[in-house]
Amino acid sequence: MKNTIAVIALSSFLAVTACKKKETAAQAEKTENKTSEQLVVDSVKVSDSTKITDSLKVSYTSKLLVFPTLKDKKLLDSIYFQNEKIKDFSKAGLQAYLDKEKNNYFSSIKNDNKDWLSDVTYAQDWYSSSHMNLISNTNGYMHIQYVGSGYEGGAHDNYGFSERVFDLKNSKKLELKDITSMPKSKIEAILMKNIDKINSGTMDGDGEVKNSEMLLVDKIPASDNFYFDDKNLYFHYSPYEIAAFAAGDITIPVSWEDLKGTLNTEFKERMKIK
Repeated sequence: MKNTIAVIALSSFLAVTACKKKETAAQAEKTENKTSEQLVVDSVKVSDSTKITDSLKVSYTSKLLVFPTLKDKKLLDSIYFQNEKIKDFSKAGLQAYLDKEKNNYFSSIKNDNKDWLSDVTYAQDWYSSSHMNLISNTNGYMHIQYVGSGYEGGAHDNYGFSERVFDLKNSKKLELKDITSMPKSKIEAILMKNIDKINSGTMDGDGEVKNSEMLLVDKIPASDNFYFDDKNLYFHYSPYEIAAFAAGDITIPVSWEDLKGTLNTEFKERMKIK
């Protein structure tokens, strides 16, 4: 009888313990999701144009994201890395910054080019455009894409992309070493192997042109311009970075399988990579 009572008591204890473990795990997952849900995102914008001369119109467009719930200055400095003059990260502060940048841009075009602007006799539209776009916020990893473009005379406009992922759990910009321990030289070999997996869409008279046919480099660098999803790590290259302008921007995937055995433990667990 005593043995029976002991077995029942032990079973009850194990059941309660298992239950508590499940509750703790569920609570941890809930807390992780709550942290992700608590991220508040707003934005400020400016869009304006002015006539510099009868023939020259200049436009300025810019958008900055606003993160009222993020307070870590080092993290915010990293998020606004392209705008080092920003000291006030509030919505009003960021709006004031954009308005000032717009006025400075218009003044610089007028003053820096005044010696020859009168020689522009045919209609031209110059512009400067920059945008911050929140692409995703998953498992505490926030991906922001920074897009910039402009035209100030010449054969064509120019544009470029910068991809940044921020680890909100640890309040820092994510580095490649936080994802994988694979040496860059080996990643670069994989990039060269995978160069044609996502075609840029460039066409010529014979049809689609492969990315590999437009390369300007012998080695594709494993740059900090990366992001990821549940399947791949992606490296994004702007025009002229590794290929001719006609190739446009190029994105090269590196699968988690390619990086098998080298993934950072915390990263692997948070992204639920098997």
